[in-house]
Amino acid sequence: MPELPDVSAYQNALEARTVGRRLRAIRFGNPFVLRSLEPPADDLAGRAVTAVRRLGKRLVLGLEGERFVVIHLMIAGRLHWKPAEAKLSRRTDLAAFDFDDGTLTLTEAGTKRRASVHLVRGESALAAHDPGGAEPLEIDAAAFRRLLRAERHTLKRTLTDPRVLSGIGNAYSDEILHAARVSPLQLTTNLSDAEADRLHAAMQSTLRTWIARLAEQAGGRFPEKVTAFRPEMAVHGKFGMPCPVCGAPVQRIRYAENECNYCATCQTGGRLLADRAFSRLLKDDWPRSLEAWEEHLREKAEPAP
Repeated sequence: MPELPDVSAYQNALEARTVGRRLRAIRFGNPFVLRSLEPPADDLAGRAVTAVRRLGKRLVLGLEGERFVVIHLMIAGRLHWKPAEAKLSRRTDLAAFDFDDGTLTLTEAGTKRRASVHLVRGESALAAHDPGGAEPLEIDAAAFRRLLRAERHTLKRTLTDPRVLSGIGNAYSDEILHAARVSPLQLTTNLSDAEADRLHAAMQSTLRTWIARLAEQAGGRFPEKVTAFRPEMAVHGKFGMPCPVCGAPVQRIRYAENECNYCATCQTGGRLLADRAFSRLLKDDWPRSLEAWEEHLREKAEPAP
């Protein structure tokens, strides 16, 4: 799912291409993507774009007369900038937003249709789409400490809860926790002030680094390679590969449709965190340290006598 740095890249690209320009029409390749009918799409036609906002992981096109287009990409939704009046592909194109000098298209890979478009009238109606989390790049260290300790949850859950922090998901939370050298399963209420401040600094530096990196990679072009898995990432999506800091193999915890990646040496003092599926299978044989895990792998690799 595109997160704060990726959505910011889209935001910057759309600001350069749409602000001050009139939206000629909205076309839908799949009517299911449109989740609200008030105001109707025709009511937005002819209105100029006044601003492009980020609302958590959502993108918002602000139009004259307090009309808004709220785009939620979910996991597989992506945006593309194409020539004006570009034809829609029945297979992947969900919607198109036509301007005089180009067309913004919303696509979604796969068969699950999770991406959505809401057409909204008025700031109060727009506010209903905001999960309410604090902006990670605006909150100061003291307020961040209070936010962490408001409820007792794991750091991984807290960083990715849109009601707590805005725009952070599975990928960048892995990178932030690794940069802060803390366990993803550490409880928020157990953090010292020094650990909380280190996490706050890692959160802001990681997000700023990736915002700048994605802007440099785009080079003024519309961002087309939006993905949660990037070769420059330290641990996310790097299971089994060496940690760039210490060289130990990156570990993972699987849950639901996601996985959490971490370095046992850098983040948990060498202790392996229990993977629900694998640890349930191994039960008492589940290795509790990196050394035990490596021994387990060596035993598996040895040929049978």
